[in-house]
Amino acid sequence: MAAGSSLSGDAKDALARQAVAAGHCRAALRAGLLIYGVPPGSHAFRTQRAAVARLLWSLLEDRKDHPIRRVPGSRLRRLPSYEIDPPEGAVPPRPTARCDRRMELRAAFLACGSLSAPARGYHLEFVPASDAAAERLVTLLRAERLTVKRALRRGRRVLYFKDIESITQLLATIGASQAVLRLEDVRALKETKNRIRRLVNTEAANVDRAAGAAAAQSAAIAFVADAFGVSNLTPALREIAELRLAHPTETLAELGRRCNPPVKKSTANGRIAALARLARRLGMP
Repeated sequence: MAAGSSLSGDAKDALARQAVAAGHCRAALRAGLLIYGVPPGSHAFRTQRAAVARLLWSLLEDRKDHPIRRVPGSRLRRLPSYEIDPPEGAVPPRPTARCDRRMELRAAFLACGSLSAPARGYHLEFVPASDAAAERLVTLLRAERLTVKRALRRGRRVLYFKDIESITQLLATIGASQAVLRLEDVRALKETKNRIRRLVNTEAANVDRAAGAAAAQSAAIAFVADAFGVSNLTPALREIAELRLAHPTETLAELGRRCNPPVKKSTANGRIAALARLARRLGMP
């Protein structure tokens, strides 16, 4: 599995360095790395994270017989890989203890998981080594009340999450607390930006509506001036008409404050409405 984004790599390195004291948890972690990191027919566990390779090596009983080999990267994948020949043994049954299940889930993420940078959208996926490993992983995730989505990519099973709630729950379950904090920071920043964007859009829409209303008011007053004459209006209507024509971009509240004496927004609106009704009676389309 490629190292992926720095977020994915940092999460794996941090998890690989976490000490696991209990023997049964260490056994579950070792078994999980071998189950999800050794494809059928292969004779080696492979990873592009040196910390993950060192973790598996530290969990093996006879380390001298299973050294870590560094494999240079190819032209397409410049990063080196690290290989370990796995010990022989049957695949253990699925763990029943909660801590052991979570250790195997941690191993699955280390061996075949990746976490995309949030800038490109939330995405956590597993590409298990075999169909059997994929079904085993689905069962473990279901035990943690996590429903994973499935896809097929180049003939291999892909299990993935795209919602932030499931991703953070899974990362917290396997102990990737730093990755959870980074995702929560990104989520908080995104939500803040979205709120600001909504406020800006709302304000822009309000400005557009106000500008449209002011333009319609000015057009009605201009029609009244031509068809009826401003001088024939009552003093109150003449005043608001002249103010609207002189200040076409101001709000009704601002126009009301310019009146002598000042009037409330509702009063200014009533006078503008009276002018609009007069324009319609005079034949304004």
